[in-house]
Amino acid sequence: MHPDSGGTSQGIRNIIPELERLGVANEVVCFDDPAEDFLSKDSFKTHALGAAKGPWQYNANLVPWLVDNLGRFDAVIINALWLYHGYAFIKAFKKYKAQQVILSTPLQYPRFFVMPHGMLDPYFQNAPDRKMKALRNRAYWKLIENKLVNNADGLLFTCKTELELARGSFTPYHPKREINIGYGVQTPPPFETSMQEAFLQKCPKVKNEPFVLFLSRVHEKKGVDLLIEAYAALLHKAGTAPVPKLVIAGPGLDSEYGKQMQQLASVSKVLQEHIIFTGMLMGPSKWGAFYASEAFVLPSHQENFGIAVVEALACGKPVLISNQVNIWPEILESGAGLVEDDTLEGTNKLLEAWLKLSTGAKNELNINAIRCYQNYFKIESAAKRFVDMLTAK
Repeated sequence: MHPDSGGTSQGIRNIIPELERLGVANEVVCFDDPAEDFLSKDSFKTHALGAAKGPWQYNANLVPWLVDNLGRFDAVIINALWLYHGYAFIKAFKKYKAQQVILSTPLQYPRFFVMPHGMLDPYFQNAPDRKMKALRNRAYWKLIENKLVNNADGLLFTCKTELELARGSFTPYHPKREINIGYGVQTPPPFETSMQEAFLQKCPKVKNEPFVLFLSRVHEKKGVDLLIEAYAALLHKAGTAPVPKLVIAGPGLDSEYGKQMQQLASVSKVLQEHIIFTGMLMGPSKWGAFYASEAFVLPSHQENFGIAVVEALACGKPVLISNQVNIWPEILESGAGLVEDDTLEGTNKLLEAWLKLSTGAKNELNINAIRCYQNYFKIESAAKRFVDMLTAK
């Protein structure tokens, strides 16, 4: 549940308060140190079993905890694939059922659902730099993961595109139910000057300056290299004409890729003046960044949902995204942003098209952004679908 871990933990934090308002009690079990400060800030009950080990994220505490606790729940949601927790659930579920038979207890088991969070996307099997991982996933699917996916009471998808893409990655793929549960974010807090001040403390170079915002992990998948190269080309092409600055906010600057991106953005003095890395923004500084930006940009090679994309829409900001962000059809239909291929050419087109828009056209996109959020991505709607799914017979 560490905030640095990405959209899955944030998605859980988004939906639980709304589920609680609809009468659904929630508990989370995770592989974190129970002393972690971020856990104390959550309103829901969390069972932190301690840090996991190795790339498989093995944790010896999970199976015993599940066997002891499964009987307390009506449903279990398994978030994400390819790691120990899915295998452990199947193992624990079998032990729990056997235990009930031995004790002659009425056979009432929780239903269980799997939420892949985009991890069945064909991108992960087809990306040129993932050949070994693709082979590993194929073997793991045959041995383990197909049992989890095909025996679950349902697979929960965040959007229609994710559901359809999942069908083309692995065999045998025969889920009992495919459910487009949807996803959403809570309505952002209204703008306050303290948000702007918090953001400017992290990013003083954009005070009184227009900028476009990238807010996500600094990772190969997110297309940060495309963004920097396209932005450099835009600056060169614009000459002396004004160009909004580029703020790149998010964790990952200490990774090898993050260091390469900072190096790429420092090859000239002009780039150094126009591209600002802030590191991760949270709370008021994050909302201050959204509200102060002209637009949000994400040329990702694969994005299951894009919580930050929807947060930008909710703040009334147009989004400049690739067509590998799975919610692009809803955004394009709403006129809430611009969409192009996840290539250097496509990213060039995004930035150039934004620069050419008139003030009136940008204002119209601002209005459409909020309308898109309200029509498709409000957390209340996603939570209601969740409850309908949980209570369906």
